[in-house]
Amino acid sequence: MHEALVEAKNAFTLGEIPIGAVIVKNGQIIARDHNRREELNDPTAHAEILVMRKAGEILGGWRLPGTTLYVTIEPCPMCAGALVQARVGRIVYGAADSKAGAVDSLYTITTDERLNHRLEVNGGVLADEASELMRHFFRSRRK
Repeated sequence: MHEALVEAKNAFTLGEIPIGAVIVKNGQIIARDHNRREELNDPTAHAEILVMRKAGEILGGWRLPGTTLYVTIEPCPMCAGALVQARVGRIVYGAADSKAGAVDSLYTITTDERLNHRLEVNGGVLADEASELMRHFFRSRRK
């Protein structure tokens, strides 16, 4: 999660919403990135989507079983759905997102028994650090 926070700080520096993510397989980071919606003019350029794309390229397929995605903020519905589609094994997230969270807060997409795949979920890891980074970012934007 510390490495995901490094990515979130990179996003902050670039004026992007400070969310960072890494994907780990067999104890090694195989992909890392942060939000790039402004840079790429792409509404889907969330940190989670970008690292899944990179991991797919590295692993040679769109299925990502046996991987763990670490992300600083609870994923939105788009990202949670992509995690299910990619067959990611586990998600570890920092702060909950009461306005858009789709893992535990508003929806439970990643553990919904009606879907073809479910992830192991661990939330609240380094949540205070992730939340403070988001608060600082939005405070600075309001000035």
